[in-house]
Amino acid sequence: MQTPTDAGTSPQVAAPLGSGQRSTFTNTIRLRLRVPSKQRNLELVLLIFASIINVSAIALVQLGALHKIEGSMIGLTIGLAVLGLVFHVVLRFFASQADPFILPVSALLNGIGIAEIHRLDIGNKLSGLNAIGVRQVMWTAMAMVIALAVILLVRNHRVLQRYRYVAMFVGILLLVLPMLPGIGSTKFGARLWIEIGPFSFQPGELAKIALAIFFAGYLVTSRDSLSMVGKKILWMRFPRARDLGPILVLWAAAMAVLIFQHDLGTSLLYFGLFLVMIYVATGRVSWVVLGLGMFLAGAFVASRLLSYVSGRFDNWLDAFNPNIYDATGGSYQLVQGIFGLAHGGLIGTGLGEGRPGIVPLAESDYIVASLGEELGLAGLFAIIALYLLFVSRGFRIGFAGQDDFGRLLGIGLSFVVGLQVFIVIGGITRVIPLTGLTTPFLAAGGSSLVANWIIAALLLRLSDSVRNQPRLVVE
Repeated sequence: MQTPTDAGTSPQVAAPLGSGQRSTFTNTIRLRLRVPSKQRNLELVLLIFASIINVSAIALVQLGALHKIEGSMIGLTIGLAVLGLVFHVVLRFFASQADPFILPVSALLNGIGIAEIHRLDIGNKLSGLNAIGVRQVMWTAMAMVIALAVILLVRNHRVLQRYRYVAMFVGILLLVLPMLPGIGSTKFGARLWIEIGPFSFQPGELAKIALAIFFAGYLVTSRDSLSMVGKKILWMRFPRARDLGPILVLWAAAMAVLIFQHDLGTSLLYFGLFLVMIYVATGRVSWVVLGLGMFLAGAFVASRLLSYVSGRFDNWLDAFNPNIYDATGGSYQLVQGIFGLAHGGLIGTGLGEGRPGIVPLAESDYIVASLGEELGLAGLFAIIALYLLFVSRGFRIGFAGQDDFGRLLGIGLSFVVGLQVFIVIGGITRVIPLTGLTTPFLAAGGSSLVANWIIAALLLRLSDSVRNQPRLVVE
């Protein structure tokens, strides 16, 4: 009788392994051990390329705005590039199989943001520690060091599942901190900041990470009751009344953020994060339909009762009305941003050659409009492509995970970045009402940078854990 070996095919799993099988198995293991090196080598090449672009962007900004090159800001940018290489070396030793695209994309987006903020500083004649760009470099360095600490301390993402209820309490605490008297601070009509002496921070940025960890841990343990029972209406199965508790609590929290903190964007971000994660956990479209209906109903009622929300909708629907354009808190910022984007055209005015400073908050809320003016539509498409790459790699990491908690956490963290980008760019381009969220990695602000670099670090740890999961393949 002809054996599989005689037939020219590899034998299937057998016990014990023969000498030929041991040789094939050893070769397979050796082949897989070479993969991390290739991943890290690709990351190194991309990181060097990103650093060259970042340093060149600073030089072009100075040539365009000052007609000369000054070394101080370029030196700071080179320092960040060196810190990025240190990050890469740490990954080689402590997360050797991490995704090779997350770090270069994060560094490139961060560097482009610093270049545009530096351009705005030149227009506003800010220098030294008064310059927002210099502070952004300092915050970036701090955020990268914190991200490195996350890589070193969280050696296995499954540990986070044990602390899901701790994450819940931390998330709630971070959400209510701005409401506390004495430390809460209201800026631009929204109560989102805490101030302790000269130190100012937006705790809601970190709250989204804590809530993503809690949602992932909670849905892993509760998804059966949320997905398998309920009453079927037409083609969708809706949950039982007793299972509506989590979505009602999150809806109430989102409405509380909208009412008391005057922040439509953050409430949408938190609620959207929960809806996507519950859909991924249960596979039921009814949860999304129900959740969107609840949020739209709440937002509609708020637009009729709250002047803050109704003003946002008026600015969105009738932005070019002179009465709304000239009003206090009117659509002036939105219209100026649209004019800036139009001025940029297809290829932009060039770094340092535009007039982005005439838009209020051009370095934070409206940095996308600033970049759109100087880089044009082509440059904006490139930036959006970088975000798409970041989010798609995060989804890939999530779907490749073999444990439910890692899968939900990876998808949740990636989605929250993608949703935030959509909310910001959608508001600037009048696709949706304008909100006060910041563009991840690009906009000025230390709390946003710290939060997004932590997200990048968690995705790197997740990708390393996924690839390190034992998969015995005998050929």
